[in-house]
Amino acid sequence: MAIEIDLTKPAGPRPLHVRKPSWLRVSLPAGDDYERVKAKVNALALNTVCKEAACPNLAECWGAGTATIMILGDTCTRGCRFCNVKTGNPRGEVDWLEPVRVAEAVRDLGWKYLVLTAVDRDDLPDGGALIFANTVREIHARVPGARVEILSGDYRGDLAALDIVMDAAPDVFAHNLETVSRLTPSVRDKRAKYDQSLRVLSHAKARAPQRYTKTSLMLGLGETEAEIETAMDDARAAGVDIFTLGQYLQPSKKHLPVVEFVTPERFDRLGALARSKGFHQVVSSPLSRSSYHAEQAFPAVSESGPP
Repeated sequence: MAIEIDLTKPAGPRPLHVRKPSWLRVSLPAGDDYERVKAKVNALALNTVCKEAACPNLAECWGAGTATIMILGDTCTRGCRFCNVKTGNPRGEVDWLEPVRVAEAVRDLGWKYLVLTAVDRDDLPDGGALIFANTVREIHARVPGARVEILSGDYRGDLAALDIVMDAAPDVFAHNLETVSRLTPSVRDKRAKYDQSLRVLSHAKARAPQRYTKTSLMLGLGETEAEIETAMDDARAAGVDIFTLGQYLQPSKKHLPVVEFVTPERFDRLGALARSKGFHQVVSSPLSRSSYHAEQAFPAVSESGPP
């Protein structure tokens, strides 16, 4: 059973202060392919969520020559208590040439599948939607046949901004619930709401039924299995096609503590439960992240197409 904790109060079960279990230990980044990707990303002045969010899969993904590119700078206007990306006010600064540099990186590195994400930009009228759309279009123009998955924010519920992104025809639209409904106010920024995220996912699916939609949960923050199942049902009702589950890892002492290290066996069981809900693709393991092995998930669901 998961340990329940009210993250808004000091009372309750103590957070874990133990070493990570063996199944969460990963190797340090190394290898020629990793160095090649790192050099190209640095040369083009690009940000990656791999580094900014301290992803545990950086060594594996970069070593295989893939990465998740983060556009619109490295400063997020929100302050979610689980996220390692720095928070601040970019004051409306936008690099309108960034979409071209991203597309050139995709072309030069030979990527055929790119995950494109961004910091939240509440300082911009459209939340950064136009830059997102321009980047998708530049990639499709320069790398014919490349598939683009976007991991998007919620645009504060502005569905007109979301339409700008969807009209650029990303192959997959992802937006993460991150955690269960009860824990959302204490885990995510106050501007990020559970029901708002569901509306964004539902609208994205309605706007482009032929496109895949995707969401993700972090486990180990004190959620119960009943709450996880409810989140699965809510996502499925919103038309989500791909559902991922991964372990929350505390990036630093100032971030939320880990309440529970969920075992691989339990991830397997929860993955089976998600598949029983009718999702076309489920990825469930301790080291899974919303963009982990994304290029492998797409072929698995593309044979029959989204519902």
